[in-house]
Amino acid sequence: MSSAVRLVDLRETPLDVAEVVAALDDDASGGLTLFVGRVRDHDAGKDVDGLEYSAHPSALDRLREVCERVAEEYDVHGVAAVHRTGTLGIGDIAVVVATSAAHRGDAFVASKALIDTLKAEVPIWKHQRFGDGTDEWVGTP
Repeated sequence: MSSAVRLVDLRETPLDVAEVVAALDDDASGGLTLFVGRVRDHDAGKDVDGLEYSAHPSALDRLREVCERVAEEYDVHGVAAVHRTGTLGIGDIAVVVATSAAHRGDAFVASKALIDTLKAEVPIWKHQRFGDGTDEWVGTP
């Protein structure tokens, strides 16, 4: 694992933003950009009651690969990504990604690439439950 990749994990337990920030703490970084994805109470005009995240057995390795690629492609000092699995309620944190760099611009660009690539390539699937009794799988192959 690249020395810039500081924290990568999938967890069924609540995520801690402070843990991610602490993992990227260093005196050389002038900027740290953090994205926190939370469970919202609506989607596509429907009320969301809650959801579950499921991950393929390869998901952690794929997440690590995405973090390594971001660390190699962008001028960053640190990269971190943690995603929840299991049952989440409205307002729960589903994902935390962060990058640190000498300058804020590099951190912003790298963090956007990190969350966008994670969403596109890591096999984690969302099963949403709606208030009207229907449900929907998101991100499945």
